[in-house]
Amino acid sequence: MTSKHQSADAVVIGAGVIGSAVALELARGGRSVVCVDKGPSPGAGSTSSSSSIIRFSYSTLDSVLTAWEAAAIWRNWSDHLGAEDPDGMARFIKTGNLIFCTTGYDGEIVMALWDQVGIPYERFDAAGVQSRFPGLDVGRYYPPKPVDDPAFADDADGALGAFYDAESGFVDDPMLAAHNLAHAARQHGAEFRFRSAVVEIGRRGDHVSGVTLDAGDTISAPVVVNVGGPHSARLNELAGVTGDMRIGHRPLRQEVYAAPAPPGLGLEDGGPLVADLDIGQYFRPQPGGMLLVGGTEPECDVLEWVEDADHFNDQPTIEHWETAMLRLARRLPEFGVPPRPVGLAALYDASDDWVPIYDRSSLDGFFMACASSGNQFKNAPMAGQFIRALVDAAADGIDHDAAPVQFTGARTGRQINLGAFSRRRQPSATSGTVMG
Repeated sequence: MTSKHQSADAVVIGAGVIGSAVALELARGGRSVVCVDKGPSPGAGSTSSSSSIIRFSYSTLDSVLTAWEAAAIWRNWSDHLGAEDPDGMARFIKTGNLIFCTTGYDGEIVMALWDQVGIPYERFDAAGVQSRFPGLDVGRYYPPKPVDDPAFADDADGALGAFYDAESGFVDDPMLAAHNLAHAARQHGAEFRFRSAVVEIGRRGDHVSGVTLDAGDTISAPVVVNVGGPHSARLNELAGVTGDMRIGHRPLRQEVYAAPAPPGLGLEDGGPLVADLDIGQYFRPQPGGMLLVGGTEPECDVLEWVEDADHFNDQPTIEHWETAMLRLARRLPEFGVPPRPVGLAALYDASDDWVPIYDRSSLDGFFMACASSGNQFKNAPMAGQFIRALVDAAADGIDHDAAPVQFTGARTGRQINLGAFSRRRQPSATSGTVMG
């Protein structure tokens, strides 16, 4: 087969929910865009495995502002896209978010930031949690423990309070959300090429010149955006841009499970999203009377970093499943542990401080939206706008490294400092977990 060459204003590598959002925003800005992905369709990679949670509980102001701005977009999804996808539209399901306060995570930083931004919330002592959400045990079991620890079954040594916002929730179909974004991008002229892996990042002097695909095809473009998810670290290496990065990122294997929801969690739709660093789990309602259950990287759990994002065990393991289910049973006394695991294993692209990288690079024209897996699905619409703002600033001769771009949120009118997501930042003070 003869290789082909084409030209574009921008190439976006990755058609997950964030890559598709980037393609949409660049196309909206009048650029000709080609989005390439090694998978078969939009969102078929790590996006399809996302818990798709919409929350605002971050440890830094810029992250809270970003999530609060993005939440308004999810609630008005059709308006944001400007196009109805004939294959259906993803829906935001509001559940509220209950966050337990425990050792090392008392919530004070988050609530202080919510006060600054104007995000409404309630605080509960242990009795208040039990009254509002009677299906939850409020015992303090910290620290999270492996199931073979003799102390795993110890009684609670105290009771936990919590704080709660009513506006959080989840998106019912994360892969469909990416499809919606890709459909909207196509309405603005963007082209999507699937089953196409990038094998070379071209450069002309100090500027990116385009990409070469595994079939030998080349795409010339003065702008290339790396949104490769778990493959993005390798793409940065291909581009030769890792030398000045102070923040690292790499693929992390994670397991997420579906389990039957016990009755009586306190809300008609099955209960709130619950973030629980006390036991090391989070869970949210899932349509059909189920819970979606994931982990919060407690210190006792060995993190499974993956060297090759194309080769990893994508099946849930009995050991991890048993740990998650028995931890969950501490918090949900009526929970019945299912007889076998139902779930999946997938990869996060996680940074050193669990804050994403939305930035330019040391190679002019090469931009990155990396380290976003795990806690950035919710921010995809904003990430697309951030990258567009960075690309526009570079085109105007602005050095983002020297004078960080300030993005004004449509909902709050507040400025979001995009320097907070710089590849050259000092590690942010966060929870050190997927909570951010």
